[in-house]
Amino acid sequence: AALSRRYVLCEVVSEDPRCRQCIEDRAVGLAVRDAIGRVHGDYGLACCSISFTVKYLNAYTGTVLLRCRKDSYRLLCSALPFVRQLESRSQRHPCFLNTLHVGGTIRTCQKFLIQYNRRQLLMLLQNCTNEEERRCVQKSLLSCSLTEEQSQSGDEEDDGTE
Repeated sequence: AALSRRYVLCEVVSEDPRCRQCIEDRAVGLAVRDAIGRVHGDYGLACCSISFTVKYLNAYTGTVLLRCRKDSYRLLCSALPFVRQLESRSQRHPCFLNTLHVGGTIRTCQKFLIQYNRRQLLMLLQNCTNEEERRCVQKSLLSCSLTEEQSQSGDEEDDGTE
């Protein structure tokens, strides 16, 4: 039987524009593990570490998808507000992780992210000051969809490897 998992979709929020460029799987994973250890101690860290991984990362948008076991996702989520920085090339970048969605599959997180991005773009559209900006945002809005090939990617559930 497949292990029950949860996928936690977050965004990296920072005032420092360089922070996004420094985001890498390893840095996010270490920062999250460090926060879990500080908040929940060794026991909490051990519980969360089983099957924990950074499943997806988009440094351009600051989107992060974390995977953990279903029985430890509350421990993980309660520690995320304590992530205060990401470290890269021995430089510390202050930031925090904003939890957007918790889902049972990668696909539900993808669907949520599309809706979320669409709402963000609609807010941008309302704030456009000229026609050129408006056209760019409308074009982005139209591209917010799951294509058929993405839904067939085979990463709907986890492949079972640890």
